[in-house]
Amino acid sequence: MRTPARWITTLSIGALVALSHAASAETADEILRRSPANAWSQIDPGQMLIMTLADKQRIVIQLAPDFAPRHIDNIRKLALAHWWDSGAIERSQDNYVVQWRGPVMHPPLPEGVSASPPAEYERAFGIQPFLPLPYPDAYASKTGYIRSWPVGTDGEKVWLTHCYGMIGVARDMPPDTGDGTELYAVNGQAPRQLDRNIALVGRVIAGMDALSALPRGKAPLGFYKSDTHMPAIESVRLASELPPAEQPRFQVMRTASDSFKNYIRARANRSETFFVRPAAGLDVCNAPIPIREEPARHL
Repeated sequence: MRTPARWITTLSIGALVALSHAASAETADEILRRSPANAWSQIDPGQMLIMTLADKQRIVIQLAPDFAPRHIDNIRKLALAHWWDSGAIERSQDNYVVQWRGPVMHPPLPEGVSASPPAEYERAFGIQPFLPLPYPDAYASKTGYIRSWPVGTDGEKVWLTHCYGMIGVARDMPPDTGDGTELYAVNGQAPRQLDRNIALVGRVIAGMDALSALPRGKAPLGFYKSDTHMPAIESVRLASELPPAEQPRFQVMRTASDSFKNYIRARANRSETFFVRPAAGLDVCNAPIPIREEPARHL
């Protein structure tokens, strides 16, 4: 198979990984602690959702408009219309997904929300820079990172991968593509067989522990048997709707930074005292992209 030329010109960490132990024995945590400020970028409040459960637990979601712009346009409009207020988590399937919806099934959509957005399951390989992983993958010709998101690619198309905490749009059988009214979060081992079959639109960046700890649904596929069993949603808001002082402030590590390349090298070759034999390998979903709350500013 011909190797696409664009892979040759992208950023690569293969050499860094091969020389990992000789170059440094820093752990991933140590690399993160000493990373410079310019290794991080601010997450736009206009691209964050805040879901508050009835028990006041809060889940923060970062959206990925570079990969599914039409679906995310729907989701933003739904949030502005308070679509999910008084909604419910309808499904909690062990080692698979947690899924939620608004208070009523299939009501009229808010103005401007498309009932049939395009199938944004993959897109042309035009987003740069691409940082490839030098390891084989079971589901894609190549995996790596673009603009701080985990991706798979065949050299022509690129797509987000179903890693833990990723957010997808629930849909019916094809040709339905999902309108964004029902969303899910991956709560177990990465179900990569779903890649390129469903629109992925973001990831949980805070509060995943609240979703993963929910009681499992007892009906088929992890659905709850009745509304009385469904954990209630108090509200879902765009972070940008809140007063500036109340907006969450998160930063994500730039995957084009040297700090991230060193972090990946350390994750592939664990140097912590516990490890007897480093793996010298890494799956794209086994190296969570570092996200942190913005450090406090000291005068």
